[in-house]
Amino acid sequence: MKSHKHPLVTPTRSVDGGSWAGSRHVSPVETWLFNRLMDLMGDPAVSVHFWDGREHYRCPHSQPVGLMRFMDRTTFWRLLANPTLHFGDSFSAGRIQVEGDLVGFIEAVYDAKVRRTRPGALQALIKRGLMRPGRSNSLSDSRDNIFHHYDLGNDFYRLWLDDEMAYTCAYFADPRMTLEQAQAAKLDHIARKLQLRPGEQVVEAGCGWGGLARHFARHYGVHVRAYNISPSQIAYARERAQAEGLDDRIQYIQDDYRNIRGKYDVFVSVGMLEHVGVRDYKTLGRVIDRSLKDDGRGLIHSIGQNRPEPLSAWTVKRIFPGAYTPTLRQMMDIFENPGFSVVDVENLRLHYAKTLEHWLARYERHEGEVRKMFDDFFVRAWRLYLSASIANFRAGSFQLYQVVFTRPSKHDMAWTRAHLYQGQPPPQPRA
Repeated sequence: MKSHKHPLVTPTRSVDGGSWAGSRHVSPVETWLFNRLMDLMGDPAVSVHFWDGREHYRCPHSQPVGLMRFMDRTTFWRLLANPTLHFGDSFSAGRIQVEGDLVGFIEAVYDAKVRRTRPGALQALIKRGLMRPGRSNSLSDSRDNIFHHYDLGNDFYRLWLDDEMAYTCAYFADPRMTLEQAQAAKLDHIARKLQLRPGEQVVEAGCGWGGLARHFARHYGVHVRAYNISPSQIAYARERAQAEGLDDRIQYIQDDYRNIRGKYDVFVSVGMLEHVGVRDYKTLGRVIDRSLKDDGRGLIHSIGQNRPEPLSAWTVKRIFPGAYTPTLRQMMDIFENPGFSVVDVENLRLHYAKTLEHWLARYERHEGEVRKMFDDFFVRAWRLYLSASIANFRAGSFQLYQVVFTRPSKHDMAWTRAHLYQGQPPPQPRA
């Protein structure tokens, strides 16, 4: 499968051309420019060697946690022109090498970025690189975006996800939990927040490989209609539901969330909002409004961030086209126009870091099998993506929000959070 046509599989070529580009000499201007860049990034605790083999940057404040090497001058200038795109591509192509713990190296960079509060001219240039437009999330473009990431093949994801193929943040009620236990705990945590009752009608927007619907139907006695636009995920979900005798309680629909029809007691979306786009949050709010019954309630689970900044240009181009992680304030656009009441917000940031640690460990154990499916560029790119995601959550660049909302006239939600942690049905307040 080395000839896989996915856009991430990118042929590499020599980038050194001409006598100047091929020279091993490093000019004082190049050293100064790079050190200025690192200063504006907050002086991360790393060391950087140039193509002459010498160290040209070392954090002045602390011991470096890792070492980055530029393999040639052209890679250096490309990174300087657009760091958020060309670091990822150059690392994936082997033109930038990181020695030591990759996660720790990236975390040091993100830590410095989070601590840096005063923007400078070069930071403005970096932000302009971040702001380059990606793909939209129209009905047709959303299908293309989803194909780019989720239709790499079930065999690929099966190598490093849990048994239920959950590709969202797990919930480690006990840090010693296995990945499988923590993913099941996440679904129970959501079910308790929603106070599911047997016989209720649930609609799910963006169901992935269908694990939430199967868990809810099996353990909570509800009926679920789950929407997703990925053909391979829907096919997998239908096969699992039929094999497990749940297809009488679950309907998997290959369609966009904007085409949800019917009335439901509960709306739930886990890991889809990142693909909706801020411009369509009000559209999502209208979909939820027309879908929920008068006493309905819902939950949205999404990666978020503290400030409204786009994902890196590399992530949008190579990994998640059309993706965006909202701030909590931006998420409120979903709920305000329909007049929903937000009744609970929880941040599970460090749970996602731990989830990703499990995924990366499994990915690295199965690297040989991944290499049989894809080329070296892909293998390195996905190691970078998983490692950078861990670093983002550890450093606090990314958050993980679970937001529970209801109709404003709904008065029978639990008065405390006790039921979430005791595993008991919530007490109903008196009228």
